[in-house]
Amino acid sequence: MRTPRLTELSHGAGCACKLPAQALHSLLADLPRNGDPSLLVGNETADDAAVYRVSDDLAIVTTVDFFTPIVDDPFDFGRIAATNALSDVYAMGGTPVTALNLVAYPLEELGGEILREILRGGAATASEAEVSIAGGHSIDDREPKYGLAVTGTVHPDRLVRNSTARPGDELFLTKPVGGGVVSTAAKRGLAPGALVAEQVRVMTELNRAASAAALAAGASAMTDVTGFGLLGHLREMVASSGVGAEVEANAVPAIAGVLDLLLREDPPIAGGTRRNRTWAEEVVSWGPDVPEERRWLLCDAMTSGGLLIAAPAGADLPGARVGRVIEGPPGQISVA
Repeated sequence: MRTPRLTELSHGAGCACKLPAQALHSLLADLPRNGDPSLLVGNETADDAAVYRVSDDLAIVTTVDFFTPIVDDPFDFGRIAATNALSDVYAMGGTPVTALNLVAYPLEELGGEILREILRGGAATASEAEVSIAGGHSIDDREPKYGLAVTGTVHPDRLVRNSTARPGDELFLTKPVGGGVVSTAAKRGLAPGALVAEQVRVMTELNRAASAAALAAGASAMTDVTGFGLLGHLREMVASSGVGAEVEANAVPAIAGVLDLLLREDPPIAGGTRRNRTWAEEVVSWGPDVPEERRWLLCDAMTSGGLLIAAPAGADLPGARVGRVIEGPPGQISVA
């Protein structure tokens, strides 16, 4: 029998399989608040990781991230999933130290070699990041899933939240978006090999150097752009910071070739991206000159995307300047 492609077993590729943002925020709002003063960051602001202070100069950063296959190559799937999980620690200004594998896998159906390659890919990325994988947990599941639970460290005074953006700061995005478009196109047989290869390159680039640059530039707030899209994660940032934002649509970088796919008569748009747009448009005002393909791009359900950084005007940061933080109704975003 033919071994199925990994993405054939996936109901939603990568971070596009996340629960809808509006449903998730509603559920979390009903949970009790933690009163421990040492818990510096919990789930109140939809930040990227939890942070717990253990001493005046040491805090522990903890996060977990896993998802369904976004590519068919198992080694690349492992690399992407590991890069994505480590990114949450970098988004807090922290340094990842250890990780645990999280595996859901149909061993009888797919055999052990594919899983070995997934784990080898994760280990390769962890090694690049100087992170020790110390164990993990696995379950039998017909739909493969892989990711990491990551523990890192940060000095409490160097912690960067997503809830502290300041009016007057500029917004920087350190990687192009559009990975969700490529994944959906690939499942439909519409994505050329070179485009998929570029998507993998973007998704396997660690956010370590970008995080260090953000700290050096005095960033006020930071988050990574993944399944809720650029506008979804920006909404979380500005709403929790009590500010608004302006975004320049044409300044947002796209993976080369993605805009051509979005110009098709039937563009390859993931279900997660459609949900993102519905949620984002609760707070977004579009300029009349923003074309439809750019609107979809800004809502793309990205996997292992770059950092969205609020930093002082003129900061020297990698990537592109895509907008600015403004005084205004909290959470409101204008796109021109």
